[in-house]
Amino acid sequence: VQLQASGGDLVRAGGFWKLSCVVSGSFSYNSIGWYRQAPGKQRELVAVISVGDSTNYADSVKGRFTISRDKTKNTVYLQMNSLKPEDTGVYYCKAKLPRGRGEDWGQGTQVTVSS
Repeated sequence: VQLQASGGDLVRAGGFWKLSCVVSGSFSYNSIGWYRQAPGKQRELVAVISVGDSTNYADSVKGRFTISRDKTKNTVYLQMNSLKPEDTGVYYCKAKLPRGRGEDWGQGTQVTVSS
């Protein structure tokens, strides 16, 4: 599975922004997750959506971020509202593959939230 994340930008605190992750390739996946990595910190899970469209969120983004999937466009979105400076980081999307085949990562896209 190949993943192409895009949409990162410089955003004002309190604002909103949307990231996209285009998924391609011949393999199916069990879930797509958005992760982020802030400078000097470990990469962390932000949100995940399964092929059944069930979702899970990190506590830090619950109520502010929404992950969704457009099957017709093979794209997973991350809608980010009420952005905070601590949301700054490189955002990655990851596909969890079925039957123990591991996972595939896309390249990151930088989101910077200014105060």
